[in-house]
Amino acid sequence: MTLFRTFLTEQTDPDGFYSALAADSVRQLASHAPLSGRTVLDVGGGPGYFSDAFRAAGAAYLGLDPDVGELSARGEPGENMIRASGTELPVRTGSVDVCYSSNVLEHVSEPWVMLDEMCRVTKPGGTVFASFTPWYSPWGGHETAPWHFLGGDYARQRYLRKLGKQPKNKFGESLFPVSVGAALRWAKATPLADLVAGYPRYHPSWAMWIVRVPGLREIASWNLVLVLRRR
Repeated sequence: MTLFRTFLTEQTDPDGFYSALAADSVRQLASHAPLSGRTVLDVGGGPGYFSDAFRAAGAAYLGLDPDVGELSARGEPGENMIRASGTELPVRTGSVDVCYSSNVLEHVSEPWVMLDEMCRVTKPGGTVFASFTPWYSPWGGHETAPWHFLGGDYARQRYLRKLGKQPKNKFGESLFPVSVGAALRWAKATPLADLVAGYPRYHPSWAMWIVRVPGLREIASWNLVLVLRRR
């Protein structure tokens, strides 16, 4: 619940949110794969919060982000951070132990291409971990929520009318509708990896069943985690 509360302050307190998220990411990912001495590629690593957390856990870390503004949000880019696209990873096939991505997939116009790339660069037997905010969840429209339920274009234009500026996450440009159902279908069908787990990231253990209920899972998941094992 602590992580869920910090999630609601992403834009007003980014340091608090991303530091807490990075620490939780290490804890959560460590339950699926060892990190000490392993090579971790972070797709969409931003300004370096995850770099600090993963290196503190003993991982050899490489992060990338296509947005210069995100990379330099804390001043200088974080250690071992490069600028690159998640849909064209500049990484050799089968070269990392863990490929990780947090809250990025909904910002990519070709999310399944990005997931394919994450699988490609992971060693056989390695772990792919990706989480994202489903479009129909309460925060699916990000700062334009809850008006995204009436359509992404409407929500974007309403934000512009009310505040006199475009939202940070622009529907159709840097924010796209990705559903829980579509993500699970991709994960079950991909020939590149086996689905290990799919669950709502911010929920307590007793609420994990939500992801098994079509319809409800789109609204109630808030954030979906996919964990895959590279074939």
